[in-house]
Amino acid sequence: MDCFPVYQTWLKATEGNLELNRELSEIRENPEAIEDRFYRELEFGTGGLRGVLGAGSNRMNVYTVGKATQGYSSYLKKNFEKPSVAIAYDSRIHSDLFAQTAAEVFAANGVQVYIYPKLMPTPSLSFAVRDLACTGGIVITASHNPAKYNGYKVYGSDGCQITTEAAKAIQGEIDAVDPFQDVLRMGFNIGLKEKIISYIGEDTVKRYLQAVATASVLPENVSRDVAIVYTPLNGTGISCVPRCLKEHGFINITIPDEQKEPDGNFPTCPYPNPEIREALNVGLAWAEKTGSDLLLATDPDCDRVGVAVKSQEGYTLINGNEMGVLLLDFICKMRKANETMPEVPVAVKTIVTTPMAARVAEHYGVELRDVLTGFKFIGEQIGLLEQEGQAERYIFGFEESYGYLSGSFVRDKDAVNASLIICEMFAWYRSQGKSLLEVLDELYHRYGFYQSRLLTLDFEGAIGFAKMQRLMDRLRNEPSEEIGGYAVTAVGDYQNSVLKWADGRQEEIHLPKSHVLRFFLANGLEAVVRPSGTEPKLKIYITTIGNTKEESCAAADKLTKIFLQWTNASE
Repeated sequence: MDCFPVYQTWLKATEGNLELNRELSEIRENPEAIEDRFYRELEFGTGGLRGVLGAGSNRMNVYTVGKATQGYSSYLKKNFEKPSVAIAYDSRIHSDLFAQTAAEVFAANGVQVYIYPKLMPTPSLSFAVRDLACTGGIVITASHNPAKYNGYKVYGSDGCQITTEAAKAIQGEIDAVDPFQDVLRMGFNIGLKEKIISYIGEDTVKRYLQAVATASVLPENVSRDVAIVYTPLNGTGISCVPRCLKEHGFINITIPDEQKEPDGNFPTCPYPNPEIREALNVGLAWAEKTGSDLLLATDPDCDRVGVAVKSQEGYTLINGNEMGVLLLDFICKMRKANETMPEVPVAVKTIVTTPMAARVAEHYGVELRDVLTGFKFIGEQIGLLEQEGQAERYIFGFEESYGYLSGSFVRDKDAVNASLIICEMFAWYRSQGKSLLEVLDELYHRYGFYQSRLLTLDFEGAIGFAKMQRLMDRLRNEPSEEIGGYAVTAVGDYQNSVLKWADGRQEEIHLPKSHVLRFFLANGLEAVVRPSGTEPKLKIYITTIGNTKEESCAAADKLTKIFLQWTNASE
């Protein structure tokens, strides 16, 4: 693809934007830099847009945000008589600018806008869409990505991230938009004056926190005197998490000075992902210094939460699969004790999340539903239950990437809700003389020693993207009979909706098509391979089970080595 003509168009069109025009001028003699910015347009999918900040069609900037919003406005106007949207934004670089830009475009297109006046968590946007009866919504965030990223998440009228069908329809509208000629804009202050733009009030925030409170399961007589270090990682969690915890009696909270205030540069945490130990280093240091019992860390848009607990080794991190299983078991146990368990309860997890959850669900008589990766599919299941008049059947949903939700009041993972339930669980077991690590060990002895590993491989730029596609094609078209010495008993090809057994049998997969391969191996082992939907990465999820922790870890090590050898050797 010859990117230079598109580059020249952008260079001329951005003359009024000093930051972007300077960036483009500086790469005039650098064809690789030009290609990287213009070899494609940011892909609009079910997660909206996500990309590196900067100038170009393959970057997040006011022009790509304006183009996406113009397309989304056209979609809303075609599908709703009185379209309206709610908008939230996080602490990232230019998040406030992009949120304002989107509001101006929506308003100019006659779409009623409700926007939070300050940064707020992603789940509060999901709540606001339904609370204000909006036909859609957006959050300006790149979730847990490094500081150079930003994004544009899109929500439907049900408070879920948009469906594949809606994304395709919106993409069609976006494709017809020239970012420099076709985008309508109305001044933000003019929109406020004409009341086509309105701020979301404190009353909505209060209703959100009241809804979170309905998920509480801890008896009143259990002490909440837990010493907690909470870090928002310079993100939006500061606006809701401490407030929520204190309203429920957890008042002994320390917030690290370095990470308390919103800051899109994330100066003490270059990769603000609570799945990664390095992201928790500041919080862990404060936990050591204060002797706290529990560390909570939420990502910048506060939909994921990472946890560490005091142990004999200092502080031990609990991963997403382990925490999900602990929470599922705790919620079931407490709701049975409180006599609030529905007659036919439902829990939901993603296909890359530990199968240990199925053992726990079976023990409590809970129907466990498997869905594709992405919390919107969990939210979709809540919506389906609601349509049937059975929303109360939903008790919990989680994914291995530190996303949890124990109520139907939002349709996305919610680290405000999760932080509260984790603190309640910690306090409950402490009242029983147990640590979370002891409880987890009990669950392993009861259900088997499950281990999970996630390999995340980077494939930056056009060359990397093409290599990632070749790797997936090779796995799909050249199936192996064994991986690491474990026989492949079946392969789930979610792109073609078929499960192929080693003996030749085939079954239809009743889930939306997705670029995912799932390998079922002997002895209950699994591996799932999928390109990330939001980043230039290939993700490989490995699950093993053994009679001892050592046995399952050895199997995980073996499969990890095999997959790394395969990806490094492939060209």
